[in-house]
Order: sequence, then structure tokens, then C-alpha cells
Amino acid sequence: MRMTVEIPDRIFRRAKSSAAEQGILVRQFVAEAIEEKLRPTPGNEQKPWMKHMGKLKDLHKGTERINKIIEGAFEQIDPEMWMIP
Repeated sequence: MRMTVEIPDRIFRRAKSSAAEQGILVRQFVAEAIEEKLRPTPGNEQKPWMKHMGKLKDLHKGTERINKIIEGAFEQIDPEMWMIP
């Protein structure tokens, strides 16, 4: 596929020089550079648990209901617990 890209002259000169040192065409050098940039890196790769994010969103209402029950239980004071013997 053909594409026109505007890059600063100093970067183009470096890319052209590096391509020449490697004995490849500039377009191959640029394609390889883009492929390298698209590869996942250790800090950039998606965490395994991330693929499951959002799959439990249907439990949100249930979680809210349970949290309200818990809050209600903790708001009640048990007189026996606070009695001094």
C-alpha cells in the first residue's frame, strides 16, 4: 500500500543512513520500524485479567444491593455488645 508521510528532515536522514548501513531500502526500514513499534512490549502488553474486564458488569446491581445490606447491618447498634458486665 502506498502512503505519503511527512517526517522531519533530520529523522529522514537518520532513517536513510541506517537503511543504507543495513543494506535495505528506506521503505523496508520504515516498514520494519512500524512493525517493531506495533509489537507488544512487556510494559505495554495487556494484562491477562484485562480481557475479562466488563464481563461481570451485570453483577453491578447485585453488588449495590449487598453493599446496602452490609451498610444497614453496620449502622445498627447491638446493645448487648456494649453492655458492661
